[in-house]
Amino acid sequence: MGGKEENSSMSNGNGMSERSLEEGSRREADQDQLDHENGHGTTSAAERGCACNLSVHFLQKIIAEVFGTYFVIFAGCASVTVNLSKNGTVTFPGVCIVWGLVVMVMVYSVGHISGAHFNPAVTIAFATCGRFPWKQVPAYITAQVLGSTLASGTLRLLFGGKREHYFGTIPAGSDLQSLAIEFIISFYLMFVISGVATDNRAIGELAGLAVGATVLLNVLFAGPISGASMNPARSLGPAIVERRYEAIWVYIVGPITGTILGAWAYNLVRFTNRPLREITKTGSFLRSTQTNNSSSN
Repeated sequence: MGGKEENSSMSNGNGMSERSLEEGSRREADQDQLDHENGHGTTSAAERGCACNLSVHFLQKIIAEVFGTYFVIFAGCASVTVNLSKNGTVTFPGVCIVWGLVVMVMVYSVGHISGAHFNPAVTIAFATCGRFPWKQVPAYITAQVLGSTLASGTLRLLFGGKREHYFGTIPAGSDLQSLAIEFIISFYLMFVISGVATDNRAIGELAGLAVGATVLLNVLFAGPISGASMNPARSLGPAIVERRYEAIWVYIVGPITGTILGAWAYNLVRFTNRPLREITKTGSFLRSTQTNNSSSN
């Protein structure tokens, strides 16, 4: 997020989620069950699916993701643009702080509504772990990319979009170096998110602070190398608006693979008080881990 001048960037709308991630999904499921019990069960499965997807509650979640991602990208990328156009007034550490603070603020603002993902990689990672419904993934990703694109368009209108003031992410070195960096920092970010947002033993009230601090730290050391995106939407928005797609694959593949493995890594180390022989008796370590998770949550 804020690395080398043209590179500066970063961050992530990074997906900031709170325990409400799961709570939001559970509320949606509870509402579907309630509708079924109240007589809507006579409709076809297709009609029920359509009604669910277009429900007011779901639309509120999508709108929250659009606004949340918009503000995260607008504030973070604006700090990069202002820093480049005003002779380093904001300073690189200042850019890092802006990214961390805006992520933290937006997690606390809409985390209880949509889960505050703001990041397609985070949404996909939670879906692979069964902590977010796959049927909502396309809508969430669309909302996140839309929010990022609108924010980038706003910045272009305000600051003119000069090439030297580009606020997107471009590797400072080789594509492979940036890919490795993006994978590592995305893994790190998702590992933290999984710990503070999905484990009931964590202090949920500090989720926003922990995620924001992680984003700040990642931007601080990875910004000058890859731009510290950690978020496909954060990189796609500026690229779409400015039509600059250099090495865009790095910022899609790196964050998505990193967050997926980060989420699963936390699942593997999640505490369990069951003896090893009882876990292995099931024939599937991953299945037993999921069973333990559902019982502890």
